[in-house]
Amino acid sequence: MPVTASSAPGGPNRFAQRLFSPLPERYNRLAEVLSFGQNGRWRRAMVDHIVTASPDLILDVATGPGGVALQMAGRTGARVVGVDVTEAMLRQGRENVAAAGARIQFALGRGEQLPFADGTFDAVSFTYLLRYVDDPAATIKELARVVKPGGVVTNLEFAVPESGFWRFWWWGYTRLVLPVAGWITGGREWFDVGRFLGPNISSHYRRYPVSWTVGAWQAAGLVDVGVRTMSLGGGLVMWGTRTGG
Repeated sequence: MPVTASSAPGGPNRFAQRLFSPLPERYNRLAEVLSFGQNGRWRRAMVDHIVTASPDLILDVATGPGGVALQMAGRTGARVVGVDVTEAMLRQGRENVAAAGARIQFALGRGEQLPFADGTFDAVSFTYLLRYVDDPAATIKELARVVKPGGVVTNLEFAVPESGFWRFWWWGYTRLVLPVAGWITGGREWFDVGRFLGPNISSHYRRYPVSWTVGAWQAAGLVDVGVRTMSLGGGLVMWGTRTGG
């Protein structure tokens, strides 16, 4: 039986730390391989919703080595705080930010328990997060908690194509091509991620379909929730606005 994030010893957070700790220097390249070269396009689509909100202070959760945070800082001029559960990712993020001269701070933390007061941020983004937490609904509420009324929340995630035709090819890519491509391009660590990813995505959406996720955003106090599937259904961008009061 394959290991899933929820069944791994120590829980999803520890599993994510073990999975991604060896990868910070190569994470961006890995993300492009895993997304069939679409990750950059998906990121831009997510960040577009942050840019239109003209925020002064942004929180980027599951920031990894800071790729999304750097794009938001460059496109908005806002101050950005990046949070991640993996210290190795944050060390790489600090190096990347220093090289770019951006205004980004990093903090070690969990999306389920953020070390910030209510309504601290004008905008919050989170990327590839909900598959690595025990309780996605509670995590969404926690993310919404730290956003000011009227602030925007955005999310990027892998998805499973709805079309049977494209789902067939997606299944073959994620189960067969990804592990081999990971091994060729990055050795054992990338092979492990490639082998894990497809089953993990499928399992997540069986438990938490997109309609459930929209409902969880609304229950957390987010309105005008939008959903955009991209790249034939392989990517998903969501956004919403925090209600006032």
